[in-house]
Amino acid sequence: MYLGESQEVIKTKLLKKYRKKVQLIFTSPPFPLNQKKKYGNLQGQEYVHWLVSFAPIFKELLKPNGSIVMEIGNAWEPKRPVMSVLPLQSLLAFLQHGELNLCQQFVWYNPAKLPTPAQWVNIERSRVKDSYTNLWWMSPVERPKANNKRVLSEYSASMKKLLKRGKYNAGTRPSDHHIGATSFLTNNKGAIPPNVLTFSNTHSNTKYQQYCRKKRLKPHPARMPSSVAEFFIKFLSRPGDLVLDPFAGSNTTGAAAEMLKRRWISIEMFRRYVTGSRGRFAR
Repeated sequence: MYLGESQEVIKTKLLKKYRKKVQLIFTSPPFPLNQKKKYGNLQGQEYVHWLVSFAPIFKELLKPNGSIVMEIGNAWEPKRPVMSVLPLQSLLAFLQHGELNLCQQFVWYNPAKLPTPAQWVNIERSRVKDSYTNLWWMSPVERPKANNKRVLSEYSASMKKLLKRGKYNAGTRPSDHHIGATSFLTNNKGAIPPNVLTFSNTHSNTKYQQYCRKKRLKPHPARMPSSVAEFFIKFLSRPGDLVLDPFAGSNTTGAAAEMLKRRWISIEMFRRYVTGSRGRFAR
């Protein structure tokens, strides 16, 4: 894990050695929030320019069939119950500047997310709580390395019964789709997941948190559940591939990559979070 500002570390320590060797860049950069956070975040057009500057650098690191998956959270206009279009502007500018294809939009839905923005949700009661973030899958090519067979989910109880029964109501549906008599009888050992990922973020006694308490370290305040990183690492890479997280925080990505037998590189600019991230690998 590298300590330092991400662009500087990439340009001085990584680019020459790892150019065109990274299979997946999976990351959650600081969001364009109105309130300044201790882990660092920019605002307005300054944020757009900052994020966009990474696009060509990331592209240089990627294998020809590599992918970038970036979480970009929602933002609100200062002191107004109006959503900001800054995250969308940032995405579009990033794609254009890096000459990248947008492969698919994913949504991470967190049912346990706190009700925010508080002023409009809790006090004025004029909005509902914001409970998801977008994860944008991008690539220099139209068909990057990917296989949804690696992220199949368990069949539903009804699908298990259908497979056991061996028949169902075939024919034309109201949507004019024709369902053949054997279309759903192949057991693929799991269902293709949707692009809405549901993972709560409520863990309070993980190995990482135990380590931080023991060492009297403050945990990173914006931790992603490992399940999100694991999904994309399995979907978009194979064991032995190289995964990079340039805004590592508590190094969720590195720990998930290690567990899934991928090689990994992480970068974090604050020493206190680098120190705490060792807890993810403590025994």
